[in-house]
Amino acid sequence: MDFSLHERIRAGDPGAFRQLFQEHSQAVLSHAVRVSGDRAGAEDVMAVVFLEAWRLRDKLRDEGTTPRPWLMGITVNVLRNRARAARRHAAALARMPLAEPAPDFADELVGRLADHDQLLAAKAALEKLRRGEREVFSLCVWAGLSYPEAAEALGIPVGTVRSRLSRARTRLRALADKELRPASKTCREPLRAVGQVQDGRMVPARSDKEWNR
Repeated sequence: MDFSLHERIRAGDPGAFRQLFQEHSQAVLSHAVRVSGDRAGAEDVMAVVFLEAWRLRDKLRDEGTTPRPWLMGITVNVLRNRARAARRHAAALARMPLAEPAPDFADELVGRLADHDQLLAAKAALEKLRRGEREVFSLCVWAGLSYPEAAEALGIPVGTVRSRLSRARTRLRALADKELRPASKTCREPLRAVGQVQDGRMVPARSDKEWNR
């Protein structure tokens, strides 16, 4: 049997690894796709497999006529480790405490962000906060971090997080309304007929020029 390719792989010959990749990368990718059901993730698996193949190249033995079984064994191990890591990650997330409920005003503001114009207005309001208040608000409200998590992220006491968020809420009530008010006035009410009662007052007769001022 011709084991020259195996020997070159063990010796770390770049050309041999290029040939290894060209001949077997599709098989590794197809297996990873079928096992994981995730094309993008399978491509990551394939990359790790060939990195591992390079690291473990001295373990390739002169058995059989192709290094494919050796490569597929590495693929199985990579997939197994990936699944194990995913389970650990899911378990860690399940153990995390639920985020503290966001204040009512925060819910209202975040709900307004669905509209692009209102998003810009809210962003303008946020930019008028002090940096510390803005950081706490974005972490606790938008990123969903709890007070202790935000404190850890920013390297500040939990009490500081609470006080900054309270100040941010107070300022945002006024700022957001001020920024969002112009958008609500883009649609002007239809002109009232002369003599029509409006807001408890009789609308006086005016010229078109006067109405359009």
